[in-house]
Amino acid sequence: MIIAIDGPTASGKGTVARRLAAHYGLPCLDTGLLYRGVAARLIREGDAPGDEDAAERAARSLKLKGMDESELRSARAGAAASVVAAMPRVRAALKDLQRDFAAQEGGAVLDGRDIGTVICPDADVKIWVDADPAERARRRHAELEGRGEDISYEEVLAQLRERDERDSGRPDAPMKRASDAHLLDTSKMSIDAAFEEARRIVDQVMAQRRA
Repeated sequence: MIIAIDGPTASGKGTVARRLAAHYGLPCLDTGLLYRGVAARLIREGDAPGDEDAAERAARSLKLKGMDESELRSARAGAAASVVAAMPRVRAALKDLQRDFAAQEGGAVLDGRDIGTVICPDADVKIWVDADPAERARRRHAELEGRGEDISYEEVLAQLRERDERDSGRPDAPMKRASDAHLLDTSKMSIDAAFEEARRIVDQVMAQRRA
């Protein structure tokens, strides 16, 4: 069973994906961390996020194991990740890595922005997780503050809106809801409620496929 979870930053898609993976006993991949990994390497090595040659090299040498998630979750890495994610050569370099993960025996859960449209268009279940931008910014700001980053809510909201525009407007694999993806709006949901609704969707879809 392959479950594709897509949606914008801080919508709750990562949490939903991890909870579903644990519930169904499936491996889980946060594909956004791959682009953050590329961005973090560029930052460490002093390369500009817009340097596509350097970004492609970083993408082709990226390994799933050994990535420092605390470094990848920073606001700086997130902003740079949105830049490199718009590069066709970077996306091409990471596409096989993601598809190989999804092709594991038994399936997998992947979350990102183009899983249901590009990476796994034939996924068994597709869910588009979304939330109001103000609520998403509140969540993201609380997360960054919890890690000790000095950033205002207004800065986070501005970055979030800029990233949404860049991700949805890029010509290669833009962020968009697949036509057959189920909408899960988490704006007013607790984590538990969002997971339960996602689980209900998965169970319902799989029951219909077996019928």
